Amino acid sequence: MSDCLLEVRIRKQLRSFALETAFETGSGCLGILGPSGCGKSMTLKSIAGIVCPDSGTIRLKTDSGHKEQIFYDSDRRVHVSPQKRKVGYLFQNYALFPNMTVEQNIAVGLKHHADRHRIIREMVERFRLNGLEQQYPGKLSGGQQQRVAFARMLAYEPKVMLLDEPFSAMDTHLRERLRLELLEVIKEYPGISIMVTHDRDEAYQLCDHLLLMEEGKVIRAGKTRDIFENPATVTAARLTGCKNISRIERLGEYRVKALDWEGLELTTMSKVNDSITNIGIRAHDFEPLSESEAAKIRSCEDSNLVPVQAPQISEMPFEWYVMLQNGIWWKKEKNMHVHEAKEIIPAWLRVKPSAILLLQSGQAKRDR
Repeated sequence: MSDCLLEVRIRKQLRSFALETAFETGSGCLGILGPSGCGKSMTLKSIAGIVCPDSGTIRLKTDSGHKEQIFYDSDRRVHVSPQKRKVGYLFQNYALFPNMTVEQNIAVGLKHHADRHRIIREMVERFRLNGLEQQYPGKLSGGQQQRVAFARMLAYEPKVMLLDEPFSAMDTHLRERLRLELLEVIKEYPGISIMVTHDRDEAYQLCDHLLLMEEGKVIRAGKTRDIFENPATVTAARLTGCKNISRIERLGEYRVKALDWEGLELTTMSKVNDSITNIGIRAHDFEPLSESEAAKIRSCEDSNLVPVQAPQISEMPFEWYVMLQNGIWWKKEKNMHVHEAKEIIPAWLRVKPSAILLLQSGQAKRDR
């Protein structure tokens, strides 16, 4: 299954917009990141066969493209049932059968499999469910329920694994451990995996490639780290967590005025062409400077000094959130035993030219 390639080109009219998405993905995990209601889950349900698109194709190519299974083709009037697609779907609430034991839930897709008992034992061992085989879902913790759902899905040996907001039902304290467990599952899984999420941290940690979606459209696609480093558009920057975004006036090839930050002038590392309408700075990318440190670099064109005036300070357990008078957000790491902010508020902040994101207001071309 390592040579599998899933091609998706579909259109479906939803209540307030049309889902129109086209992509292909192979081994590794593809993430679909976007706000609630943007069409992420509908894309997964179309791949699984739970819903039928209005038009398009969904096909799975194997053995380096020599074999092909058509899941859906509107022109040929093909719509293969979910049971025949060999696609595993992990729902947000895991959808375990409440009147079935752990063992019975795992066995759901193995009714006619000759090695069903061996596979069940292997899944119980793999997902550390020993001793829980005869328990019902209602008696299990959230983490245990998730492991049962994974065991049931992978026992079926699906060619494609679909994960729909797999941590949305989790308490915050469980998520990090379960993310690491899922990361191991994804690494070991030989087929295609696609995960839908609205959490940028999950997407960054678990997904090799990423699609950013807004109102049914893919607005950015590529390697996850590349997209975070260069989101390219205002919408993509916001989806990847950039809180500081300003319209600009272009002052030169590498110089801009930030119109939403009281006219702050900044030097960029990349050339500012005519298509750039905004800049972005991530809240962790500022360097605090004392008055004397700022004085040493003030004459440099790329000093990019930001005055810290009338800051509004909010304390979090491990961070200070600081909003400057000009509207810029700064996040500063803190020790949870420190509660006095005066010591950490500098006279100036500096942003390196390389940390300034150049953004377009419209949609960027995909690089995947």
